[in-house]
Amino acid sequence: MAYTSSFANRWYCALEGTYGQVPAITAANRIPAVKLGAQQQRAKSQRKDKTGSRTFPGNPVGMRRQTSFDLTSYMRDWPNTAQLPTHGPLVSAAMGGAGALSVGGSATGGSSTTQLEFTAAHGLIVGQAIACGGEMRFVTAVPNSQAVTLNAALSAAPVGGTPIGATATYTLASELPSVSVFDYWDPSSSVQRVVSGAAVDQMTISLNGDFHQFQFKGSAQDLLDSASFVTGQGGATVFPVEPAQTGFSYSPIPGNLGEVWIGAVPTQFFTVSNATIQLANNLNLRLNEYGSILPQDIAPGSPRQVTLTLELYGQSDTATAALYQAARQQTPISMMFQMGQTNGQLVGVYLQGVVPEVPEFDDSDTRLKWKFSNTRAQGTGDNEMVVAFG
Repeated sequence: MAYTSSFANRWYCALEGTYGQVPAITAANRIPAVKLGAQQQRAKSQRKDKTGSRTFPGNPVGMRRQTSFDLTSYMRDWPNTAQLPTHGPLVSAAMGGAGALSVGGSATGGSSTTQLEFTAAHGLIVGQAIACGGEMRFVTAVPNSQAVTLNAALSAAPVGGTPIGATATYTLASELPSVSVFDYWDPSSSVQRVVSGAAVDQMTISLNGDFHQFQFKGSAQDLLDSASFVTGQGGATVFPVEPAQTGFSYSPIPGNLGEVWIGAVPTQFFTVSNATIQLANNLNLRLNEYGSILPQDIAPGSPRQVTLTLELYGQSDTATAALYQAARQQTPISMMFQMGQTNGQLVGVYLQGVVPEVPEFDDSDTRLKWKFSNTRAQGTGDNEMVVAFG
């Protein structure tokens, strides 16, 4: 019998209505598969009874189980803007917010690069994203029902009739939902798996690699498999069957495509060589309660951390000097990162309050680099970070 090919693998993810209860999925829940590590271990308790021998007699059945996962997936396009993006469940599990859809609309001729005028009521609120002409921006003020003020200038003022694309915006919340991640293989007789009750402790978004990608890490309630499944696991009567394949076609987004806007008065930076944004939830699970071998729920405790690592080439222009000055004077500035450059293939990350650390100068290459490490975002109430698809 042939080995199982690691390319014969498909992933799906969906939000759980109740912690650890596996939801139904369809072909629309499929996400690009790059790498998934999932491991379940029993608690390693130390037996101290005197057995009369130096041989370890083993631990009894029923010890607590601890499950972890580490998932990497490419960013992909958003083919059906009437529904939340396929990566939405994982982003929601990391952020907390359920995802707010905006259907978009059309701009009027009275729009400017920083204020967008709609032909009809837009329904947007502060913090939501807009997509226009392959650019993403975030709403910082709503003057009226048909106008919004943007966090950074568009490349050009939209003319009358310019389409404003749909967006899905994810904000932070104190409580976090859980997801199930489905891991299917060919042939169908292979061991199939479901990571149930997955709680995202860390979400990492990386720029300027080969392709734009997301990484999600955390702990889960259980790791179900088709070989040992018994009725009742994950609230299911049978092991979940993979949805019928309807074709899965997408193109990963090149990691060099996008925009970066930084500053108290946001300026576009073209010198960024590398950037990583990480959200760490510092999660606790209810896993030490009497009467259960599995975690019972997610218990967010410590303050979350939104940190940024940024590398850029040093220049003598005013914007670069202002960035250094903000670091020295501990002045909060905003940062926005756009991945992609076409409507329907955009992801944006907006940090409205960042006090950059004083950069390290790296002169080991032919051009001077500035490295900002572990710079932390701040806010006033679950608003340190916003993530949007458009």
